[in-house]
Amino acid sequence: MKILFLTHSFNSLAQRLYVELTRLGHEISIEFDINDAVTTEAVELFRPDLILAPFLKRAIPAHIWRHHVCLIVHPGIVGDRGPSALDWAIMRGLPEWGVTVLQATGEMDAGDIWAAETFPMRFATKSSLYRHEVTQAAVRAVCSAIERYQSGQFRPMPLDYSRPEVQGRPHALMRQTDRAIDWLRDDTQTVIKKIHAADGFPGVLDTLCGQQFLLFDAHQAPHLQGNRPGELITRSQGAICRATTDGAVWIGHLKAKSEQAPPYKLPATQALGESATRLPEISPASREAAAQSFRDIWFEQHNQVGFLHFSFYNGAMDSEQCERLRQALLTAAQQDILVLVLMGGTDFWSNGIHLNQIESAASPADESWRNINTMNDLVQAIITRTDVLTIAALQGNSGAGGVFLSLAADYIYARKSVILNPHYKSMGNLYGSEYWTYLLPKRVTPQQAAALTGNRLPISADEARTIGLIDDCFDLAHQPFRNRITQIARTLANSPDYASLLQRKQAQRQQDENRKPLAAYRAEELARMQLNFYGFDPSYHVARYHFVHKLPHAWTPLYLAKHRRIVPKCLE
Repeated sequence: MKILFLTHSFNSLAQRLYVELTRLGHEISIEFDINDAVTTEAVELFRPDLILAPFLKRAIPAHIWRHHVCLIVHPGIVGDRGPSALDWAIMRGLPEWGVTVLQATGEMDAGDIWAAETFPMRFATKSSLYRHEVTQAAVRAVCSAIERYQSGQFRPMPLDYSRPEVQGRPHALMRQTDRAIDWLRDDTQTVIKKIHAADGFPGVLDTLCGQQFLLFDAHQAPHLQGNRPGELITRSQGAICRATTDGAVWIGHLKAKSEQAPPYKLPATQALGESATRLPEISPASREAAAQSFRDIWFEQHNQVGFLHFSFYNGAMDSEQCERLRQALLTAAQQDILVLVLMGGTDFWSNGIHLNQIESAASPADESWRNINTMNDLVQAIITRTDVLTIAALQGNSGAGGVFLSLAADYIYARKSVILNPHYKSMGNLYGSEYWTYLLPKRVTPQQAAALTGNRLPISADEARTIGLIDDCFDLAHQPFRNRITQIARTLANSPDYASLLQRKQAQRQQDENRKPLAAYRAEELARMQLNFYGFDPSYHVARYHFVHKLPHAWTPLYLAKHRRIVPKCLE
């Protein structure tokens, strides 16, 4: 079928649905929901069999839903209506939630129901639940709804609150008064739950050091406690620690509510500025300090297998994080291990350079240059680590330089639900570095490499495996994936062929170096990046500004809007 995606943005859910429905043979075209006229034009150009709205912030025009079947993906159980659906579910501590696919009508979220799926709730951020459980349930529900639509035999169920299975109810937009933290009464779990429910957007409004901030990225600080609830205790790795009634929480990111401050999230210590520097700092230099510090990088060893975790907020890696991770990598490889597993984080593997940090710098061009060079140093450290075998274990999505970071490992495995964006061009025609011109051709054909970097489209883990970009993908859930990775790593470490595999790796690295030094690849890539950062074409800086400031889309790029690439017959 021809399916038009009508969406506010091409977010993680829209991307996952795009790859899944494309795999099933459907022809997908995408239009950003900018205004009624643009939506009308998209429908007239594409003439879809079905319209799917995976992520909308406003109603579909009446003249569209009256003449076309429009399916809305709502992140709530059957009967749930209104905004902040997942926010309310988290705040109320519900044990189960779901996704409903319903038909657009004149009332928001009140149309006939085509499919619904439920899932058990985790104690996690809204963004994490959306990226995993909601997305998985949405894929199942959308595929079921489309199959029912194609059959022509299915009649969707009208919303009827008298039915006992309809458990959801209408609700209002959650406001900051609903989210407010009472530091003198709320315990640690309550504080974290409130920040979890606002993660991504809009954050929890609060006052720190006499200034208003939106709070994000909360974690329990199990070994710390303050003298009085609400006081700031310490800082570590960019996060601040604040006392609760029964302990303390780490707050990783803040967004200032001030016209003079940047309107985007920054590490908490950076957003607080001088006020943060007056806090005592915990540096995870010793094992005792590491237990108290804020951890975004940590190492675990089980026999002769090492696991290096790096869980960076939204997968972005700034210059300092890249350098800390490189040092952790070098230290880990010096342990008594045979296999080093690069675990990334549960929500993201890596998304490359940190655009928010770059935007906030005195010279974004200079910080871009510094960031890409520290990323390159990290990738080089993995490539040249020839005394152990390395595995990249992709638990979460990855994009841009993060994908090529994973290619530096000897073996690459991913969860089946992972989405990869192995390209840079959508960020202002950025050329990219991270030794991609060396790493990518080692795994795919020149034609495949050109398509991956030029098409600017996401690919599934299954497709990545098929073309050889990764070695394998398996398991949708996190724990079974981690168990399988552990088994693979142990088997590799205990393999009778281990010595010959390591010798082969060392010989191949030397042969590659003799053919063309790594330094040459880096110099060629950085020459192009230097033009992106310092040249006459400002496209990268404009695209970064739009991305960081979350400016509304003015148009849909042609690589997404297939219908706008069609030339009308009258113009042929």
